[in-house]
Amino acid sequence: MGDNGKKTGQQNSPTLNLPNALTVLRILMVPVFLWLLLENTTSSRWWAALVFAVAAYTDHLDGQIARKYKIITNFGKLADPLADKFLTLGAFVALSILSDLPWWFTIIVAVRELGITVLREVLRRRGTVVAASSGGKLKTVLQMFLIMLLIIPWGSFVSHLVAQLVLILIWVVMLAALIVTVWSGIQYLLVSVHALNLQKGDEA
Repeated sequence: MGDNGKKTGQQNSPTLNLPNALTVLRILMVPVFLWLLLENTTSSRWWAALVFAVAAYTDHLDGQIARKYKIITNFGKLADPLADKFLTLGAFVALSILSDLPWWFTIIVAVRELGITVLREVLRRRGTVVAASSGGKLKTVLQMFLIMLLIIPWGSFVSHLVAQLVLILIWVVMLAALIVTVWSGIQYLLVSVHALNLQKGDEA
């Protein structure tokens, strides 16, 4: 994350483009993914894992294309992070409903994610963009890895011992994801306050 905010540039690309199409596709995949996951059968969980993997890949792909070809739209700035939140928070809520994930974890992550989303929109409206940090990117990777670990029906194809080892791995990844999620949120908040202070200084 940079040490200060950057002024928001003007929209310089048409709204109808490949990155935005991938973002919309990811949003449309969320209810399909959640329906499959909440069906909670061995086969539906495998399908849910597949849909989640494809959706997660579109997140990587649309960002890669947008950066490579410098495709920037107001729709993309708003919809892309929302699509990510719909996917990950939807997964965490569904997994908590299924008792595969503690509710306290989901609540903490939801407060962080929704809080930063609101803050990001407030900053955007004030003409300031704070770049994503390496901590934020690591947070996303850990969250998605955790979701995949929780979705896969391990008990259907591994031994009891391996299943227990996977459970230990899940707890390690869950705690790591929680720490990085909270820390990156605090980091974003501090840098955002610094960026706003600089903006006020420029306006003085």
